[in-house]
Amino acid sequence: MTGTMMRVKAFVAVALSAGTLAFAVPAMAQELAPEQLALARQYIDLTDRASVFEVTMVEIGIGTMRQIVQQNPELAEKTDAAVGKILEEYRSRKGDLMDQFARVYAARFTAAELQEIVAFYSSETGKKLAQANTEVNSDLQSVLQVFTNNIRQEFFAKVRAELRAQGVEL
Repeated sequence: MTGTMMRVKAFVAVALSAGTLAFAVPAMAQELAPEQLALARQYIDLTDRASVFEVTMVEIGIGTMRQIVQQNPELAEKTDAAVGKILEEYRSRKGDLMDQFARVYAARFTAAELQEIVAFYSSETGKKLAQANTEVNSDLQSVLQVFTNNIRQEFFAKVRAELRAQGVEL
């Protein structure tokens, strides 16, 4: 799996988790102003550089195909065609997911704040940030991984030394 696919998958998981939380939090059940939802949706459309819906659907299709073909290798060609057909059926549902993402933002930001956010992401700097986010997030993930790997052993050694100072041997 490429680094880009892993980043997109991580982003999708976070985004879907946020969407799931929207249904779980009672405050989110409130009715939101249409203009607020429209601004939030505009933000979603401006920042969906990773094509979250498309990537998610392709990953679901690949997973389904892998599951079927592992047990029935002779069905690879037919399964591939069926997956393609079903993916086409789901194409029209992108708007539903993006609308749910927009509800999450609309519930957390005022219309004025969303207007500022949309204005920023409509600017050249905002467009550049939205375009670079995938690569930046990947770089940040790499930095965090190096940090974590370096600190993990050091941290364990310090806790072990602290316990040893208290007379506990591991």
